[in-house]
This record gives sequence, structure tokens and C-alpha cells, in this order.
Amino acid sequence: MPQEIHNKAEYIVIFISEFARRYGLSAAQAYRYLNRYKAINFLDEHYNVAHTQSFEDMEQNMAGYCQRQGGALV
Repeated sequence: MPQEIHNKAEYIVIFISEFARRYGLSAAQAYRYLNRYKAINFLDEHYNVAHTQSFEDMEQNMAGYCQRQGGALV
């Protein structure tokens, strides 16, 4: 597996875990929520910028992104 793909996958897995912890969800619930509202796709497409931000900032940004897509977590 190329290093960039490995790094991106690792980042997304850790992000899901951190998002779950912040919002009191299991990792599976967080994955389903982020996937349903296209946040995982967003992170994949914008990894080059996303991984330079703090997890705290990205958690807030992705929660807002999901809300704009119809999510009701926040």
C-alpha cells in the first residue's frame, strides 16, 4: 500500500475514534453517522488540508458539515 494511502486511512480511523469520544458515540455509531452525511468522503478528498488541522477543530468542522447535510448530532 502506498504511504499516502496508508496515512490517509490511518488519519480517518483515528478521526472517527476521536469524533466518537467527543460526541459520546461508539466508533461504529460515529462511522455510520460520518459516512451517512458524507464527512468521510470529505476527509478523503481534502486530506491534504484536514490533517494539518487539530482534531478538535476538525471535529467541530465535520459536525457542522454533517449538520448542513441533514445530520442532527449537534
